[in-house]
Amino acid sequence: MNTTNKTLTLFILIAAIYWGFHDMKPSFNNENNIAQDELSINNALNHLKHIGVKPHHVGTEEHKKVQTYLFNELKKIGLQPEIQTATVFNKKWKAGTTVENIIAKIKGTSNGKSLVVASHYDSNPHSSIGAADAGSGIVTILEGIRAYLAQNKTPKNDIIILFSDAEELGLLGAEAFVQYHPEAKNVGLVLNFEARGSGGPSYMLMETNGKNSVLLNEFLKANPNFPAANSLMYSVYKMLPNDTDLTVFREGGNINGFNFAFIGDHFDYHTVQDTYSRLDRSSLAHQKDYFVSNLNHFSEIDLSKLNSNEDHVFVNFPFIGLLTFPFNWILPLIIFALILTLVIIILGIKRKRLTTKGIFTGIIPFISSVLLVTLLNLILWKIILFIHPSYQDILHGFTYNGYQYISAFCLLDVWLIFKFYQKFNKVKSADLLVFPILFWIIINILIYAYLKGAAFFLLPTFLGIISLAILIFGNKKPKNLWLSILAIPTLYIFAPLIKMFPVGLGLKNLFISGIFIALVAGLIVPIFHTKNRKNSWTILAGIGAIIFFLLATFNSGFSIEKRKPNSLVYTQNVDTKKAYWGTYNKTLDNYTRQIFDKSFSEGSIKNAETANKYNRKFNYLKETDYKEIKTSLVTTNKDTVIGNIRSVWLTLTPQRDITKFEIFNNSNIKINSLAANGVNLYNKVTDLKRRTLLTYHLGNQDKKLELQLDFEKSQELNLIINEISNDLLSHPEFDLKPREDHMMPMPFVTNDAIISSKQLIIK
Repeated sequence: MNTTNKTLTLFILIAAIYWGFHDMKPSFNNENNIAQDELSINNALNHLKHIGVKPHHVGTEEHKKVQTYLFNELKKIGLQPEIQTATVFNKKWKAGTTVENIIAKIKGTSNGKSLVVASHYDSNPHSSIGAADAGSGIVTILEGIRAYLAQNKTPKNDIIILFSDAEELGLLGAEAFVQYHPEAKNVGLVLNFEARGSGGPSYMLMETNGKNSVLLNEFLKANPNFPAANSLMYSVYKMLPNDTDLTVFREGGNINGFNFAFIGDHFDYHTVQDTYSRLDRSSLAHQKDYFVSNLNHFSEIDLSKLNSNEDHVFVNFPFIGLLTFPFNWILPLIIFALILTLVIIILGIKRKRLTTKGIFTGIIPFISSVLLVTLLNLILWKIILFIHPSYQDILHGFTYNGYQYISAFCLLDVWLIFKFYQKFNKVKSADLLVFPILFWIIINILIYAYLKGAAFFLLPTFLGIISLAILIFGNKKPKNLWLSILAIPTLYIFAPLIKMFPVGLGLKNLFISGIFIALVAGLIVPIFHTKNRKNSWTILAGIGAIIFFLLATFNSGFSIEKRKPNSLVYTQNVDTKKAYWGTYNKTLDNYTRQIFDKSFSEGSIKNAETANKYNRKFNYLKETDYKEIKTSLVTTNKDTVIGNIRSVWLTLTPQRDITKFEIFNNSNIKINSLAANGVNLYNKVTDLKRRTLLTYHLGNQDKKLELQLDFEKSQELNLIINEISNDLLSHPEFDLKPREDHMMPMPFVTNDAIISSKQLIIK
């Protein structure tokens, strides 16, 4: 391949990768001369300045301020909002609170199913600002509804605006709406707007108890300009413990819906850095596109006819937007791909364009490259964590220099693959392509059996088969230009996936990106394969990898824009009069060393860390002086026996600003039922032995916690009660130096907290 062809080929491949990313989301403009009846990003951002200023989790004064602001803004645009107040529980999370949902309605002309547009207005406890998660969704809906009403249109379907509360505590606002609000009985579809970072494309994820084909077809009829979605993402999403409010509608109300959520810049998720200034305006523009197109469409169609009898595979594809095909095509396509490949192989051997020896030799570089990049990425990331142990304090696993690491690892993988294939420079390109195609067919067979949502892997498989046909039936000197053009859809599809997995799931999953790169490289091997032992492709990839590793290393520190998460917790046992300092940090800094300067130990305390998303325990402990910090008054209101069942009614009245209670069953007794503040959490349950019974977050309306427990009268009730307040830094009993500017509270764990633990035994 001459220099001109090589340059053109490289340009095509890079352009295909860029195209794949470019089509994922719109760019933001300054919206000059925008019409009054059009959703304005600038107007939405103005709302965000009011609600995305301070942490506003349930039970705080700021939470009430945000609620009041949103309530009044809905009134300003001509709606009659209401506050739905209800005490609810999520049995899966064992969490409860008294929620305050903000609900408004636009009456439609028909009596059909209604459309809900939803997002949550609470931020994550206790330090998250919540500008993206989910202030971005709230302001998109608020401004979008204003623009819709300005058009003086009356929808066919009722439109319900739901600003749900307490999503971060266990999807509790959605639970309250689905369980108790009369409008929930007539909902036909939910459009839910979310964020799991502060930027990136917004992905569409469907939630349905049935099949997806009708939902998907109606989504395409809505004609969003930048549909970013694939059926693999939803298959993976369903396997992860990352439910949203939409999950409650599906499970509790059998209601279909769409999630629109962006996951880029994951390092800001649930932190003090989730701010107005850091929100990607292009991501907000993407939410705007989804909101406008889907509101206009789904407010006018019959929402009772969204169930279907078949599932579709779907994926972003050049020019088309979303390419779809039914699940029942998967097996015939696999069979056709296998037959077509075998026919081409037989004809290739007859035409002496393929050799049996070459085909079997081609197995070696392909399998070796897949295994090598997988092992390399796994081992190298372990080494990086050893060199930079502070990365382990970023609990979700995506560092501030994460994008640089993704680039570095990908280029290193490409370098290794090129380098390995160079050792087989005497093998024909066609021979090297045969086994990768057969391997992709095997992958598709496994996909058909276990993960049908990934069946768009068939598309690169067929493109690889066409490339093999060109090599065999075309000129003796293959036209790399045509092979490069054939590679465009494969790179378009897989480039975003290669980036998405380590962003969304953490950099420890860079090995998944490596596997994808090796698999794709096997299908496009004829493009870069050369008989020359010195391959400029290899040199470019190697230099690029070095540059990005150097950039990642240079940017591995922390700053005001990239804050280091840290944690301090004071925990005391009221019964033993012992107290400890605890930290979740693996690496100590100036803030944590003011406590953990010397004479501390590794380890944790049973029942003291409180539940958290990543099951993180204290890494270091230090015994300290016990403080006489007030704990809740516990009174027994009622203690009766009916038959063989004893019923005990307790009231826990806080004596300080408690954020939440955690109630543990500390014995092996069977608790038949548990009610909190008059609402049953468990009823006729037989396995509540030695485990968390309830985490109750005190909402704006909660002044105390009332419990009713039923158990067999022959048994002894033994509970552990934890009281958590997030006032460690302001409590007069403690004199702690504040964090430095380049630090922030560690998210996902109880932090800046005082935890008082005591045992309650009722014989």
